Amino acid sequence: MKNIPPQQSKAPHLARLIPNAITVTALCTGLSAIRFALLERWELAVSLVLIAAILDGMDGRVARLLRADSQFGAELDSLSDFISFGVAPAVVIYLYSLQFWKGTGWALALFFSTCMALRLARFNTNMGTPTPEWAKGFSVGVPAPAGAIIALLPLLASFAFEESFQDYPFLFAISLLLSGLLMISRIPTYVLKNVRIPYSYIRPLLMMVAVFMAALFSIPWWILTLGSIIYVLSIPMSIISYRKKKADVKNALST
Repeated sequence: MKNIPPQQSKAPHLARLIPNAITVTALCTGLSAIRFALLERWELAVSLVLIAAILDGMDGRVARLLRADSQFGAELDSLSDFISFGVAPAVVIYLYSLQFWKGTGWALALFFSTCMALRLARFNTNMGTPTPEWAKGFSVGVPAPAGAIIALLPLLASFAFEESFQDYPFLFAISLLLSGLLMISRIPTYVLKNVRIPYSYIRPLLMMVAVFMAALFSIPWWILTLGSIIYVLSIPMSIISYRKKKADVKNALST
């Protein structure tokens, strides 16, 4: 009789499969964006990419909450991210506007997808590498979901203005190039979940969240466009903040 390793001798609890189920749902959601782009239902296609980004933010937290994180889950998450944020946005943008540039447009889509793959490969390689406490509030380069949203920014703006930007492929070329370069760069960007908030700011921040959610449900495309622009504009601030923290730590160690 074949010996069964101790860790495989018992079937896993259903609860331990929930994080992987969320990841698979995100993968299917992102991939379905391509289907609706083929049907020229652009708002639904972009919405599915955004939903995939929300699900991507949930699976890791649920895994840690249930103590169900595993190497299998991490690899599945990376594959899901590549499909949802590396392939789907590139295909949606190509079908929407860049197809008018033919080979050049497809080359831009390939560039973005390649940058996403490199970003995820670097992230996987660095997993488990010790990170100083002061640096945990920053990510190396733009994260995958944020990169996808930056790439889709012209589409978000077109929905907000209720105008078609299909005849302006250069806007999408810029967004794909900018997003791709930001993802593979070593520029420090804020990790919002790790940003520390002083206690005195908690109540005003919760009020701002309530206002934000009310506006999001009322004028979603305007809010998403504005939020994406604010994120891009925050990158220089994150660089300054990172360098300041690094210098403070270096000075503290030298004294």
